[in-house]
Amino acid sequence: MEGLATMNSPVLLALALSLVSALCYATAAVVQERTAAGTPGLRGALVRPSWWWAVLLNAAGALLHVVALRYGPLSLVQPLGVLTLVVAVPLGSLVARRRTSGTQWRGMALTLAGLTALLTVTASGGTSDSALGTNEVLLVALAAAAVVAVLVSIAAGRSPRAGLAYATASGIASAVGSTLAQKLAVDPTLSWSAATAAVLTVAFAAGGLLLAQKAYGSGLGGPLATLTLVNPVTAAAIGVTLLGEGFQYGGTGAALAIAGALAASRGVVLLSAPQRQEPAPEPGPEARVSRFPRPTPRILTGASRAA
Repeated sequence: MEGLATMNSPVLLALALSLVSALCYATAAVVQERTAAGTPGLRGALVRPSWWWAVLLNAAGALLHVVALRYGPLSLVQPLGVLTLVVAVPLGSLVARRRTSGTQWRGMALTLAGLTALLTVTASGGTSDSALGTNEVLLVALAAAAVVAVLVSIAAGRSPRAGLAYATASGIASAVGSTLAQKLAVDPTLSWSAATAAVLTVAFAAGGLLLAQKAYGSGLGGPLATLTLVNPVTAAAIGVTLLGEGFQYGGTGAALAIAGALAASRGVVLLSAPQRQEPAPEPGPEARVSRFPRPTPRILTGASRAA
């Protein structure tokens, strides 16, 4: 735990902001899922006040996330988004008035353990001073847009995994939006490069929000688990390949990061498992008899008697 112990105040602030951001995102996800369950289709959700509350919560989470990126590296801040799933699952169970299963509790424990391992090797105690250049911004945006377009076309083709396809596309779009927002947070200067990054940030963030709403039409657990896992993996890949962010402790740190990622992935799979419904109790003899309505006594009139 030496990596966590050596973190300075800016990185601790980034961690705190990321935790509150995850809480906002988790609450928004539950609201979006309940909205999707009550109003099928994206157009119907857009006219419901609850969906706009979810938009405000997502905006608050995004704002806190951007500020966190100002004080901590992308490879540290982004994995904390996994906590969105840890909070959303029990919160969704509470709202739906059902119990959180033991499998889901084990999933949360594994997710937290894996996240702790990742933080140990990524929390170097320094801030992220590098940002994407203009060419890199355009390259990342074009590549992400192409992948998202393919996933959306798969989902629109009525694939049985449409919800997961939409969630994957949402995770990629949100991660790219966060990456571009990190550029604005690190280098907040007025330039064509910053303006391009700002426009693309808004576009990818809005796209991620709408794609998530489409994904939640298939439920909360699986889509949210997929989105939550794809988001940090995409951002971390960009941070490592283009921003020069890496792990502490050399090969040992890389091995610990892989082990943490595997544990978190297993936790996400467990968290995404559907709740097992308890079987309804067998009805007693009285209930079985009551299923058959008693015949209504006939009132014979004079004409019927004559017949």
